Amino acid sequence: MDYSIIINPATGEEVAKYKRLTATEVEEKITGSKEAYLQWKRKTYQERAVLMHQLAAVLEENKEEYAQLATREMGKVIGQSRKEIEKCAWICRYYADNTAALLADEIIPTEATKSYVTFQPIGVVLAVMPWNFPFYQVIRFAVPALMAGNTGVLKHASNVQGCALALEDAFLKAGFPINAFSNLNIDSKQVKEVIENKDIVAVTLTGSDPAGRSVASIAGQNLKKTVMELGGSDAYIVLEDANLEEATDLATLGRLQNNGQTCIAAKRFVVLDAIYDEFLALYTQKMEAAKMGEPTDEAAYYGPMARVDLRNELHEQVMKTVAQGGKLVLGGTIPELKGAYYPATILADLKPGMEGFDNELFGPVASVIRAKDDEEAILLANNSQFGLGSGVLTANAARGEKIALQLEAGSSFVNKLVVSDPRLPFGGVKNSGYGRELAAYGIREFVNTKTIWID
Repeated sequence: MDYSIIINPATGEEVAKYKRLTATEVEEKITGSKEAYLQWKRKTYQERAVLMHQLAAVLEENKEEYAQLATREMGKVIGQSRKEIEKCAWICRYYADNTAALLADEIIPTEATKSYVTFQPIGVVLAVMPWNFPFYQVIRFAVPALMAGNTGVLKHASNVQGCALALEDAFLKAGFPINAFSNLNIDSKQVKEVIENKDIVAVTLTGSDPAGRSVASIAGQNLKKTVMELGGSDAYIVLEDANLEEATDLATLGRLQNNGQTCIAAKRFVVLDAIYDEFLALYTQKMEAAKMGEPTDEAAYYGPMARVDLRNELHEQVMKTVAQGGKLVLGGTIPELKGAYYPATILADLKPGMEGFDNELFGPVASVIRAKDDEEAILLANNSQFGLGSGVLTANAARGEKIALQLEAGSSFVNKLVVSDPRLPFGGVKNSGYGRELAAYGIREFVNTKTIWID
C-alpha cells in the first residue's frame, strides 16, 4: 500500500502517513469536481463571498492547530506559521469583498448597439503546489479560482499532506459544496494522467524550474492553460547611501525567513564597492547572532530545512561555490544535530559562473557580490536566469525607483523585501515562470475573457 510519509524535519522522526489515492479514486474525485463546477458556476459573487468569509473565520478559529501542523510537517518557526494562516484569511476576505468589481463586465464602445467583455469561469483547475508555504500557496490559487466560479483540485507536496487534508476540511467546514475544492494525495508520477484528464481545463504550478517545464510541456500538449511560478534568485542592490543597520536587518530576514526556503526572497546582495566591506562585516554579525533552534521555540529566528536531502543538496552548492573561488565568510558546516538543520551561511566575492551566483540557493545561505557603480550593479543583478523579485536599498527613493525600473523581474521593491499582496499581481519572467497570481491580473488567468456583441 502506497503512503505519503511525513517526517518532522526538526527531529527526523516519522509523525504521520497518509494513504495515496488509487487511479480510480483520482478519477472519481475529478469527476466530482466537474459535477460541483456545473452547480458552483451558477452561484453569484455575493453567494460565493459569504462562504469565503466563512472560510476566513474557519482559518482564524483553527489558527494554532494549523500553524502547529505546518511547523511539524515542514519546519517553519511557529510564529511565521501563525502569520501564514493570518495571511490566508486576509486573501479570503480580499477576494470575497472585491471579486465582483475585479470581474465586472467592461463596456467597449463600438458601432454595435451594445458590446462588452465579460469574464466567465472555465471549469476544474489543477494546482501543483510546494511545501514551503503549505497553506498560503494553496489559498493563493484556490480563493480567486473559486471566487471566479471554477472548482479546484490540489496535488500538494507529499511531505505536507496533513496540511493538504486540513485545507480540504476547512473548505467543507466553511460550507463549500463537496468537491468544490479537493485534495489528491498522489505521487508525482501520476500528475501527467491528471493533467490529461478531460475534465481538467487548466493547471497552475508553484515549484522548481524542472517541475514547471515538465508540467507545462504536458499541459501544452493537451492545449490546457498554465500559470507557472517557479524559482528565483532575487538580487537586492545596496547603494552607498543605504542605512546599513536597516539594510543588514532586511538582508538577515531575507535569507532566514521561512528557514531560507522562499522563492521570492533576497538571495543575492549586490553591494556597491564604497560600503561593501562595512556591509559584509555588519551582515556577518547579524547572521551569526540569529538563533537557529527547534521551530516550536518562540525565540528561534529560524529552524531546520524541510528535508535532509534538500539540506545536503544545499551544502553541496555551498562547497561547489567555495571550490570555484567564492569566499566562505560564515557557516557552511552541517551541524551535529538530528533533523535537517543548516546554519546561517554567507558566501562573498561571488562572480558570474559560480554556483552561488548563477543558481538558486534554497536555504539559509546569502550570496554577496561587489559592484563598482549603479550601472555594474544593474548588470550583475540582471545577469541571472531568474526574474521573480528584486530590490534596491537606498536613502534616495527616486534613485531607487529609477534602478527598480531597470531590474528584470516580476516585482521590484525599494527599501522593503518583496512580498506577495492580494492587491498586487505576483509572478516572474525568464526562468521564474509566466502568468500572474493575485489582484485582477491573477483572477483573470483562469476565466474565459468573452466578447459579447449585440447589433
